[in-house]
Order: sequence, then structure tokens, then C-alpha cells
Amino acid sequence: MTRNDKWGNPVSHVSADAVTRLERATELLACYQADPVAELDAALAEHPDLVMAHAIRGGIMATTSDKAFEGELAKDLLAAESLARHANDRERGHTAALRAWHDGDYERATELWGRVAMAYPRDLAAIQFAHLGDFFLGYSAMLRDRVARVLPYWDGAVPGRGYVMSMHAFGLEETGDYEQAEQTGRAAIALNGKDGWGVHAVAHVMEMQGRAREGAAFLADSADVWAPGSLFSFHNFWHQALFHLDSGDVKAALKLYDEKISAGNFGQALELVDGSALLWRLSVLGHDVGHRWKDQADKWETRIEDGVYVFNDMHAMMAFVGADRAQARKALLATVERVAAGNRGTNAMMTREVGLPAVKGIEAFGRGDYRAALDLMLPLRGKASRFGGSHAQRDVFSWTLTEAAIRAGDRALAETLAAERLALKPDSPLNRDWRTRARDLPAPKAA
Repeated sequence: MTRNDKWGNPVSHVSADAVTRLERATELLACYQADPVAELDAALAEHPDLVMAHAIRGGIMATTSDKAFEGELAKDLLAAESLARHANDRERGHTAALRAWHDGDYERATELWGRVAMAYPRDLAAIQFAHLGDFFLGYSAMLRDRVARVLPYWDGAVPGRGYVMSMHAFGLEETGDYEQAEQTGRAAIALNGKDGWGVHAVAHVMEMQGRAREGAAFLADSADVWAPGSLFSFHNFWHQALFHLDSGDVKAALKLYDEKISAGNFGQALELVDGSALLWRLSVLGHDVGHRWKDQADKWETRIEDGVYVFNDMHAMMAFVGADRAQARKALLATVERVAAGNRGTNAMMTREVGLPAVKGIEAFGRGDYRAALDLMLPLRGKASRFGGSHAQRDVFSWTLTEAAIRAGDRALAETLAAERLALKPDSPLNRDWRTRARDLPAPKAA
């Protein structure tokens, strides 16, 4: 017997309770509220043959981009595969995507989730997992277009419409349609103020437009609604810290790091990435972040040999530089070089094309070899999206390169990099300071 959930998606289970639990878990996941995994675990305790519970739980584990959860992903995958003969086409599509991700083919997994969403355009979990896959792959246009495919099926009468709008808003922002992105994101938040992804999309718009003070206020004023119970709050608070940093308020940025961003004790790689990304930006500007690098480096050292997502590895290198962990730096470079030399999985390609020189560039900056850092990282600017993340996250390339050019005494390069930043954010005090420092460098001597 097959039941349909409230979105009309078929579920190969006879229990109405099982379907209701799936619906709750799906909406908690879409809203980034606690705790979809607990809801799924409760469902599986009662209904261990609930294929979609295994599939959604496995999708959550996959999209942490963290090897620490690989065992849980494998467990869910094997359970879903063992139930394949009882599953429907939708559930088998989810399971195939999990298999591809587990085997290291993130591109195929994302495409398979996307195809499930095309066949079942109100499958909110499939839409979300494909969206997250596009994010990890740096597929900016697909962040927008894959969601646009299903939008006609989510009119005002469909519950959860705002979650799909939030995903579309983020895709619009990543493709530069800032006005429409903000409008769509705010509309989604109006439907549900706890929608962390909608808040995230609007914050990204403000980041890209250099609206630092407004962005900090927007996040601070709305946090009482979206932050309680959120599994994603650390990232939105990271955005708030970036706004403070761009405005020159280092104290406020560090306060957010201590009280909000690191509050979860860095239980997963996504949190560690944000922690390292903020501390690196502060350190590059010459600010002393004290003991904080030690805490980051300790957590990253347990992941040195993972080799699952090189975007994480770059941020691990930041921590090893910041904490002055020479052996950890050496070991991480060995891992990244090993992955780059392989020919299996999406991460090998990402590592060869962008990740390895990026990790080496961060390490060179840490050694004070700013010319090497420039040589390694400058060629990556045009293709940095190939190893994932958002425009805001990949801004660390420009940030590091601008400072490296100044420290290397390369006035011409420093001025051009500062000009590039000011073209995007002309009112940024940070960018203006970089321009001033670049202009204060000695002019190159005539040949």
C-alpha cells in the first residue's frame, strides 16, 4: 500500500503515523530547525521499514560534508538499499543519490536528487538536497534554475512554499539578481520568520552590496525569531560578524565568535569552516585572536586525513597556520596532494583544479612567503567556484590576496586588487583602508 504525504508525494508505507513523522522531519529540515534527525530516529524506532526516513536521514548526513558522519550515511544507505524491492520510484531515486554521494560522486548525486525533484516537484527533501549539492559544487546558476523548475508547483495553497522561495532567493543572489533575491527572501521570511535560509539569502544580498551596517542590524533585529532552536544560526551569526568586521568593529565580531559561532563547540565541519573563515580574516588584518586558533586547530586535527571536501581542507590549513601547527600543516598537505593525485570522485577534480593550490597558498601566506601565496592563488580567482561555497565565502581569496600584495610591497597589484574590491563595495571602510595602504607603498622603480 502507498500513502501520499501532504504534498502529494508517494510513500511506500501503510502507516499514517509514519507519513506524518516524515512530513514533520522534512519541514524541520527545510527550516533548519531542531531536530529533523531526532524526528526521523523516532519514526524509524516505530517503523524500521520506512524507506524515506532512511533516505532523508542519509541525505542529511551526506550534506554535512563531514567524514565524521560517513558511518551514519553508510548505515542509512544500506538500510534503504535493503528495502529497495518494497520502495517506489521516488524512494529508489533518493537511494541512488545517496549511493552516488557515498561513493564520492557528488555531481551525480546532485543530479539524481534533481531528477527526483523534476519527477516529484513537491518533494521538498529532494529539492533541498539538490540545492545543497549545487552549493557544495559551486554551481551558482543551478542554485537558481534547479529551484525555478519546481516553482510553478508551489503556489500559495501549498504548505511550505516559503522554503522553496528561500532556496530560489539564494540562487538569485548567487547569480547577481540582488533586487529580486531580496524581495523573494523577504517574502519567504514573511511567511515564516524562523526560516533560516530565507534570512541567509537576504543577508547574502546585503553582503554583496556592501550594506554592512544595515546587514548587521537586520540580523540582530530578527535573531529572536530565527535563532532559537536553529541548527543554522552559527552561519547567520557568521554573516553578522562579517558585517561588523567590514565596519571596523572587531570587538563585536569576536563577541559573536565566542558567544554564537563557536557556541556549538564545533561539532561538525560546517561550523569549523565558519570559525576558521572569521578568525582568518581577522588574523590577516593583523588582529590577535588569542587562544581561539588552538580550539579550531584541535578540532581540525581529527580531520586531517579525511580528504572528502577540499573546501574544508583550505579552512583547516587556516587553523593550522593560525595555531602554528607545523606538523599538522605538513600532514594536511600530504592528504590534499594524495587526493589530487587520485582520479576517483568529485573531490579529486576539485582538489586538482582549485583546492591544492589554495591550500598551498594559505600555507605560504602563513610562512610569510607572500609572493608564493600570490603566485598560487591569483590564478584561482576566475575558477574558485569549482570547489564550492558561496561568493561571500570565496571572498577569502580576494581578502588574502589583497593583504599579501601589500605585505609583498607590490604596489601595482595591491592597488588593482583594492580597486576591484571598491568597485563592488565603494563605501566599505575596510576596502578604503586597503586602498590607502596600497597607495602608501613605494612606487616601483623605473627600469
